[in-house]
Amino acid sequence: MANINVYGLDGEVKQSIRSPTFFSMNPRKDIISRVVSAIETSEKQPQGRDPLAGTRNTAKSWGSGYAAARIPRKKGSGYPGARNAAFIPRTVGGRLAWPPTSEKKIPKSINRKEKKLGLLNAIVASSMKDVVVQRGHKIEKVPSIPLVVDDKIQTIKTTSEILKVFNKLGLSDDIERVKSSVKIRSGKGKRRGRKYKKRKSLLVVVKDNFGIFQATRNIPGVDIVEVSKLNCRDLAPGALPGRLTLWSHSAFKQLNNF
Repeated sequence: MANINVYGLDGEVKQSIRSPTFFSMNPRKDIISRVVSAIETSEKQPQGRDPLAGTRNTAKSWGSGYAAARIPRKKGSGYPGARNAAFIPRTVGGRLAWPPTSEKKIPKSINRKEKKLGLLNAIVASSMKDVVVQRGHKIEKVPSIPLVVDDKIQTIKTTSEILKVFNKLGLSDDIERVKSSVKIRSGKGKRRGRKYKKRKSLLVVVKDNFGIFQATRNIPGVDIVEVSKLNCRDLAPGALPGRLTLWSHSAFKQLNNF
């Protein structure tokens, strides 16, 4: 167990605390990946096709003896009438060979203990400096990893104030990295509620919300979550561990109860 510094809002060290016992484990990416996959698939909406799609027509095969392919053709179509073929998969407007069905089982099940183990592995990975750097975060000015800050940060209510605190803690470089990476998505996705693509930056974990949620919600790439609702996907978006994380003092002490 190592000592971890607790920083004030001015970026100065206030005290030191002991790290949780599970910080000695080596994070396993395979477990983190399985847990994140289970979380993401559980949120997917089942989709399927109408079982009769492409079959509501008068198409019927002529049979043999006409020197033409025996594919179903619409009633009243001329000979050979290739464009009037219907019903079968390779025709225009025909049915799909293997359409998606709403009965398909999408969610991936995972054991409760394995889900908890994945969360602990993700927390440990976020406390390792080399893993955080490998994920692409800019932490040259961050005083320490993991970064634990005084509980007063939970009472900040304006974005301008929280940005000043982030600047004093050396987090501004990583936030600016995300701001410069915001791009418009190509293709139809921009018409479906996901117009912009942006990277992930800082994750703020607190115990109580005294206004900090309103202060951070408009900062690109920055997410905030209560420690009681923390999951593996928050700490490892895209199943890639090592997200830059800021812990409030009380939230970090809650890790001893995990």
